[in-house]
Parts: sequence; C-alpha cells; structure tokens
Amino acid sequence: MSDTRRKLTTIFCADVQDYTRLMGADEEGTLAALKRCREAMGRLIESHGGRVINTWGDGLIADFPSVVEAVRAAVDTQNELAGFNARRPADGRMLFRIGINLGDVIVEGDDIYGDGVNIAARLQASAAAGGIVISSTVYDQVRNKVAVGFEFLGPLTVKNVDEGVPSYAVKIGDARDETPPAGRSGPTRPQPQPAAVMPADMAEARPAPGGRRLYGVLGVVAAVLIGINLLSWQGVFWARFPVLALGVIAALAWNRDQIRFHRKITSLAILALGLVGINLLTWTGQFWAVWPILAITAVMGLRWSMRR
Repeated sequence: MSDTRRKLTTIFCADVQDYTRLMGADEEGTLAALKRCREAMGRLIESHGGRVINTWGDGLIADFPSVVEAVRAAVDTQNELAGFNARRPADGRMLFRIGINLGDVIVEGDDIYGDGVNIAARLQASAAAGGIVISSTVYDQVRNKVAVGFEFLGPLTVKNVDEGVPSYAVKIGDARDETPPAGRSGPTRPQPQPAAVMPADMAEARPAPGGRRLYGVLGVVAAVLIGINLLSWQGVFWARFPVLALGVIAALAWNRDQIRFHRKITSLAILALGLVGINLLTWTGQFWAVWPILAITAVMGLRWSMRR
C-alpha cells in the first residue's frame, strides 16, 4: 500500500495579468495593490468554505470542498476587485485571471499536487484579464446552480494530459471580442469585463433575481399575516412573531449574497438581533437575551481571531 494520500477537491488558481509590467512601472504601488487584492480574495475564499494553500509572486492557489462555492468565490472575487480597479487608472489596474478545476490530487502536508492542479493552472492562464475559466468537470456541477452564464471554449491542451480538457468561460459582466491567448487556437471570444462595469458596492447592493423574488414573497406573506391579524383582531397582535421570523429569513438570504462582510460572523449577528427582537416583543421587564447574545459575541470573537 502506498503512503501517498489523495483526495477529490476543487482547485482554484489565480494570478495577475501583466504583473511584470505593473512591477516595472511602480514596484511599491503594485505590491500594495497586490496585498489589498489578496486580502480581499482570501476573505472571500474563506467565507465560501475554501482554504488558501499557497501564494507565490502574483499567484494564489486554494481548494474547496464544494464546487459551487468555489465558483461563487471566484465570481465574488472578480466583482469585488472590479470596484478596486474602477478607482485606478486604466494602465494600473490589477486584473486577476482565475481557473477552477475539479480533480483528484496528491496531498502532502498542506500542499496539493498532480494533474488536477496542473489543469487548474492551465485554465487560469487561458482566462481573460478579470475573467474565470472552468473545466467541464466543474461546469457539470454548477451549470444549474450558479446565476452566471457560460461559454464553451473547446478542448484545452494540458501538458502530460493525453486528451484535451473541455473548458468554459464564466460570463460575469459585459463582453468584448478578444484575440485568444497564446497557445489556444479557435475563434475570438468575448472577455468578461467586471472590472470596468460593476463596482463592488454596486454588485453588493444589487440582489440577484432569485433574491428579489424571495424578498417579494416574504413581503407578501408578512403583509397577508398582518392583514389577517387586523381583520380578526381580538386584542393581540400575534403576527409580530412570524413577521420577525420572516425578517430574519430575509436578512440571512441577503447575507448569503453580500460580499462586504464575513458571512459567518454576519449570520451570528443577525441571529443575535433576532433574539433581541423576541426579547422586546415578549418584554416582561427582563432583558434575558443578553446571555445568548454574550455567547454569540464570544463565538464571533473566536471566529474573528482565528481568521487568516
């Protein structure tokens, strides 16, 4: 039996387009921008359940137990970095390329190796600046689960892999025609351009279509409950409790799509506010919610201190 340990995981690779040119123009400014972008990327990777494995130069590699969360982390990353780049001159933008692959890898300590990693790196190299390219193994898992478009790019040649790897571009913004990167044959393809069209605060404030539908449904249900309560009034406003529950559900749904704050910590804060609401709606002269809130605050503090 071999001592080599293997696992199936989702590999996330990223690097900066034209990093050498940026360093040549402004070393200190480029390093500061790279640090800012990596901090944002690391936070988003962690919030989606991923783990940063290694960084080198302008590159980063992470892995995720969930394929869907890996793609969501990539989309959130490009949208957040879009806001950062929108405030920079056109020739000083730090545009990341991201490649994602689902594959079997060799695990040694905290590092991973193998064809699964090589394919993710090759996908990343073939991505447009500010764009994301995924393998067909990833596409099969996320095509009906992530609210983005996909464009088939054809098979991608990877060293030491006999057959071409079918790949897809994730469409997360406006597109323009671009000449394919060196090493890829085929027709021109559109390039995702989140950095030029969607600042991070706009991306965060704009709920997805599914989120808007959910908020609408919850609002209608709350209005109906209040209406029933008023039309059958017997001196008790019982609708306050289900309306509070609906409010907590809406807040948790918003938290799932927002990218500004750490999602797990924000979820705990929402639950704490829900407890305060229950305490106030059932007020008997005692603020009993202080104890569970204290426990939640301790958990939030521990999570914050353990963040990388």
